[in-house]
Amino acid sequence: MDRFLAETDCDPKSYSPLTLAFIGDGVFELFVRERLVLQGNCPVKELHKHAVKQVQAAAQAMVVPKLEPILSEEEISVLKRGRNAHVGHVPKNASVADYHAATALESLFGYLYLKGDLKRLQELFREICEIQMQNIEKTDV
Repeated sequence: MDRFLAETDCDPKSYSPLTLAFIGDGVFELFVRERLVLQGNCPVKELHKHAVKQVQAAAQAMVVPKLEPILSEEEISVLKRGRNAHVGHVPKNASVADYHAATALESLFGYLYLKGDLKRLQELFREICEIQMQNIEKTDV
């Protein structure tokens, strides 16, 4: 699968970073939700609680600097465009810096999705999960 609507041509470079973040938010959340469901059947309320922890701005922002070393120049460029986008407002439960970093990550996910690069999305999501697990282990010590 490249994209859900793969028959429609799309140039992800032509979209604004906030438009990329709009679709990237959904792509990232779908990865999170699929991972949670595959970990085992549990009540939807629990699934939602776990998903929110992973998709909130602070959780996304935490992984961005740790992902940067494995990103291509093209991906770094998209990330920077997303980080520098004028977002208009910041939710009350997120810092400005975290929200910009989260927007950057979502822009990257949107760009790669529209580009049809599912393999790269999978690689990055696996890396994000690994980073999050390492962070959990550090806080448990």
